[in-house]
Order: sequence, then C-alpha cells, then structure tokens
Amino acid sequence: MTAEPAAEPAELADPVKPRGRVARTAVLVAVFICAACGLVYELALVALGSYLIGDTVGQASIVLSLMVFAMGVGALAAKPLQRWAAPAFAGIELLLALLGGISVLGLYAAFAWLSLYMPALIATALVLGVLIGAEIPLLMVLLQRIRRQDAGSAVADLFAADYVGGLVGGLAFPFLLLPLFGQVQGALLVGMVNAAAGLGLVLTVFRRELSKRATLLLTGASVLVGGVLVGAYAFADDFEVTARQALYADPVVHSERTPYQDVVLTESVSLSESSDTRLYLNGDLQFSSMDEYRYHEALVHPAMAGPRERVLVLGGGDGLALREVLRYPDVREATLVDLDPAVLELARTDPRVSTLNNDAFADPRVRAVAADAFSWLRDNRDRYDVVLVDMPDADSAATAKLYSTEFYGLVRHAMSDNARVVVQAGSPFFAPKAFWCIESTLRAAGLNTVPYQIAMPSFGEWGFHLAAANPTPDDHTTSGTPLSSPGAPPLRLPVDAPPLRSLDAATLQAAATFSPDRTRIPGMEPSTLMHPTILQYAQGEWANY
Repeated sequence: MTAEPAAEPAELADPVKPRGRVARTAVLVAVFICAACGLVYELALVALGSYLIGDTVGQASIVLSLMVFAMGVGALAAKPLQRWAAPAFAGIELLLALLGGISVLGLYAAFAWLSLYMPALIATALVLGVLIGAEIPLLMVLLQRIRRQDAGSAVADLFAADYVGGLVGGLAFPFLLLPLFGQVQGALLVGMVNAAAGLGLVLTVFRRELSKRATLLLTGASVLVGGVLVGAYAFADDFEVTARQALYADPVVHSERTPYQDVVLTESVSLSESSDTRLYLNGDLQFSSMDEYRYHEALVHPAMAGPRERVLVLGGGDGLALREVLRYPDVREATLVDLDPAVLELARTDPRVSTLNNDAFADPRVRAVAADAFSWLRDNRDRYDVVLVDMPDADSAATAKLYSTEFYGLVRHAMSDNARVVVQAGSPFFAPKAFWCIESTLRAAGLNTVPYQIAMPSFGEWGFHLAAANPTPDDHTTSGTPLSSPGAPPLRLPVDAPPLRSLDAATLQAAATFSPDRTRIPGMEPSTLMHPTILQYAQGEWANY
C-alpha cells in the first residue's frame, strides 16, 4: 500500500494564474506610483514654505504632522467605501491628482494676494492627507480581490511597494522635478502622473467592476482634471511672473529659483531718473542700491584697521563687501565663500549688480567659492588676517548654524595672529535678544567683542560685532568703547582708509554708543548647533514687525 503524497500548502496548491500575476503586479505598480506622488506633494508643501516663510523646520513639522494625522483619518473614512473599492479608488486618485497638482499654485496665490498662507497650508495638508490615507485600504481590497492571501503577506507586499515609491518620490523631487520643472510645474506634472496611474489601474484591471454610469462619471472627471492640470501647466510661467510681481513693490527684472533659495532682483526708476536696485533672497531684502554703501562701509572698514593681506568673506555673494575690501591696494588675496552659485553668477554677469560691485569678481586677487561656509571652514587650512561674516539673518534652521559657537570656533581657527572678524548681527532695535545672543556666542567661542550700530533707511537700525582672539598690545589700550569686552580690538578706521561716504572717526565712535533701552542684555545664552537659541530669538522678535 503506497503512501499518499502530503497535501501542498494553500499558497502552492493554488498558484497565481498568469493573468492574476499581471493584475497583482499592476496593483503594486499603482501603489508605487501613488506613494511617490504623495511624498512629492508633501515635500512640495515643505519646500514652498521654506522659500516663502523661511522656517524650514517649522514648515516641515506642520506639514508632516498634519498630513500623517489626516492619513489616519482618511484610512478610517475609506472603510465604508470598500464595497465600491474600484470606482472609489479612481475617484480619490482623480481628486488627489487635481488638488495635489494645483496645491503649490494655490498656496503661492494665497501668499501673494490674500495673505492667507498659513490657513491655506493647514487646509491643504489636511485634505491631501485624508486622500492619501484613503488609498491603502482600498488598494488592499483590490489586491485581495485578485487573489486571497493571508493578511501579513498582503500587507508586506503593499507596504514594500509603498515605501519604495516613497523613496523614489523623495529623491525625484529635489534632484529631478525642482531643477527641470520648478515647484509649480513639477507639482502639476506629478498630478497628471497620479491621475493616469489611478485611473489606468481601474479602467484596465478592474473595468468589469464599473457600471456604465461609473465609467461615464470617471471618464468625464478625468477629462476635467486633465484639462485643468494641462491648462495650469501651460499658464504656470505667466502665473509665477504675475504672482511674484505682486510680492514686490518695484518691477522684477530678474527672478530665479535655485536649489537653495528664491533669488529676485527688482529695479525702480524715479522721476529724477535715479534707480534703486534691490536684491531679495527668499523674500528678504539683501541690499538697496540707494543706501547699501552705509551697510558695507560699516561692515568692512573697521575690520581692515590692521594686517589685511589675506581677507576671507563668508557670504556676501553680491560682491558689495568684496568691493570695499578691494579698495585697499595692499590686499593680496580675497577669498569669498557663498552657498549659491546662482548668486555669484548674478553678481558677475548682471550689469545692475556688477556695476554696483565694481566688477569685483574680475579682480585677479579674488577667489570665489560656491560652497556651504560651515563645511568649507571645516576643511580649510589657510589663515586670514580679516574675516567678514556677511550672512543672512538667523531666522531659519539653515542659517542658525552660521551663528553658532561651533561656527565661530571654525572662524577663529581660520584667523591668523592679530586677525579681526566682523559679523553682521541684525537689528539691535527690532531684535535685541538676537543681537546680544550673537555677542555671547562669539565670546563663548573665545573671541573678544565690541558692538556697534548704524542707521540705514532700507533696514532701520542695524548692528555689527567686531572681534579678535589675540589682540595686539596696542589693542588693549585703545579699544575703550563702553560695551567692549577686555581685549577687544579697537573700533577705528584705518589711517589709510579710502574716501568713505557714511563713516568718519567721529561717526564710528558714536556708533559704539547704545541707548539705555538697547544696551547689552545680561545672561544671554550662546547659540549652539544642538541648542540654536538664536533661532528662537530671531523668529520671535521679527514676528512682531
């Protein structure tokens, strides 16, 4: 009597038919594409907020937390739709494609014309999150209709495709979509892909589950969504130009969205034919040609009183601080490090900017480097007589690290004996805590400081900190401004300073005097990489203006 063969496991006894295997693959491909599109929508909202608001960490926290919460709500809301999983999934994908595709365009419009950016962002994140969260339960039902399998295996297959799609979407957004299409058109393009993936799956693999009425409704909706997305894509450039101009009082003559920031140059001409050129980075004014000389003379010339053969400029990609440095013929080498190569190119080639900086980048003494200043300083082995730190204000996580004890420690390491460093420190009037936090941070890095301030029509009251690590004996006896720390360098102009429009010895001496309500705030904590107190102060104080 022969033994009967053992029964095969259920998975092997009922192998997937070729058609079933193709259908399952189609569902998993749809999961992959939908996950990639969903993550692009999330990243697009975060990136737009960082460009418009500047607070990358805050924007990311708001968007991601709201969307994750809403995804849970969407998953629960999808439970009653499981009876009609195929048409419901197609409808959700069309709606998600429409709203996700136009999300950047709509938020930009809310920011430019309505001043309703944050309410619009919250509403958009919640709605998109609900729609994204509804996808997985419906896709799980569709997957099980092709072939029943245990819940663990089905979840593993579905989430593997979902997570890989998230990886692809996360990498495609900064390295493909933004450089090639920009934010508005990139989001619209992803919306088209999203609609095609969802509708294509239902109209091919699950078309038998659709009634004639559902098929007609989905067809009409797809035509409407496709028309809106294609039309918006065609007019996206005109929309961006119009919306961007609405943000600025003067005509926009150059605009560029780089991987790092939004760069805008405006120019106005008065009845007297005098022009005012202004540079904005992420909406923040960097200079006005009407009074930029006041800022750059105050930034550069007090630091040039001493050895100055080798000068390092950190930031200042517009070349205006570099212009003042190059007015000293004994400067042998000037190195400028700025993050964004697009700003350097603008300063070199745009006649409005290159005329202002006197073609500074064409000077053979200049070496311009496009790099992150923090990373560049870590690898630097050279020493400099003067260091000028001309960075954007510390109102975002990306810039707060450039006002940290660690950063100033790297700056100190790059200073030669008897070198001086000057830091633009924002407004002691509008942001006094941030201003004095910078001083305490410099001191924590071992630098002896002397604060001073100037008045500028375009910025208001603006402040700086001049500092040194190893002052000369002469410096100990001549530094004596009321708020100088022991061993601080003297606040003075070089004896051979070129003719200046806004500074002389008396003006600079007066610049070291602070009114009683704006004098040093005691007990300010230094800002560090792990505890960026400067960010808290800057965001809190500037929010009041």
